[in-house]
Amino acid sequence: MSLDHRLLSLLVCPLCKGPLELLRDAEQRPRELACMADRIAFPLRDGVPVMLEGEARALSEAELEAREPRA
Repeated sequence: MSLDHRLLSLLVCPLCKGPLELLRDAEQRPRELACMADRIAFPLRDGVPVMLEGEARALSEAELEAREPRA
C-alpha cells in the first residue's frame, strides 16, 4: 500500500506544524514521515501514518547529515 501524495502534501508535524518528508527503506518503500525541524520520524503502518508523539522516534545524527543539502 502506498501513501497518497495528495495526503502527504496535507499532513504536517503534529508538534511544530512544519512540513514532513517521506523516508524510504532500502527497497524504496515508504517507511516513515520525518520532521527535520523536530528531528523525529513517525512510522507508517500498513500505509497509514501514525502521527502520535509517543510513537515517534528520534532521528540519528547520521540520518540528519545525510538529508542536509550539499553546498
